[in-house]
Amino acid sequence: MDGESVRIAKDVLSAGAETKICLPEGPEEFARALARRGARRPVVLGDDRALLRTVTLLQREREAVGGAFAVVPIGAPDRLRTARALGVPTGTVAAARAVLDGAVRRLDLLVDDSDGVVLDRLDVPASRVLAPVAPTVWDTCRSLVRTLVRPDPTALADRAHRLRVEADGVLLTDVDVPVEGMTVRALGGAAALTLIPAGAPPVRVTAQTLTVTGPDFRYRADTTVSGPVRRRTWTVRAGVWGLTLPVSTL
Repeated sequence: MDGESVRIAKDVLSAGAETKICLPEGPEEFARALARRGARRPVVLGDDRALLRTVTLLQREREAVGGAFAVVPIGAPDRLRTARALGVPTGTVAAARAVLDGAVRRLDLLVDDSDGVVLDRLDVPASRVLAPVAPTVWDTCRSLVRTLVRPDPTALADRAHRLRVEADGVLLTDVDVPVEGMTVRALGGAAALTLIPAGAPPVRVTAQTLTVTGPDFRYRADTTVSGPVRRRTWTVRAGVWGLTLPVSTL
């Protein structure tokens, strides 16, 4: 959808290295091109969906270990959140130069029991709003009122969810205790989990495996919402994929 950015990226990459250009027309062609990469280093031009698709395919091939690739983010800003969070420059020229001059950083991965992956952040259940919307004057007034009065019990009920959460087999909360939500990131070879009980301080733990059970719930893996499901288990795989990043971010 952004041919000019693609052209710029191709020009920068071709000027600094021998390149082979593939223009897949769909997911199947994309998978075949990646499978036939041989000794070449893949460079993906696209948004977070392309980034996620690449890691998912490599993980399913069990070839992410020892392998690496690079990405030049191209797309709308709200489609580049994951790449930005991982340290990839969002400017086309800067990202393409990082492909040529950067270094590989080994990254952790959260993999669920259906072969889905999380590159940066997992939210359970899926948050209702992915990106903040520019506030209106009316929103500002309502926010001020909320700071001056006690929360409406029905509003708290709307945010409460009944989930059973286990970390490495240890029960953190059960369905009889409502929670507002949970955020997980794979950091330093472990899953860093922040659980927010309704009306109570957050609980923070690290674990290798995380299992969530409960009434039909949805979850957000990076920018993708999945579900509803009644049970899902995520496992940390430390350092199993490599992404080329600017040296200054390593």
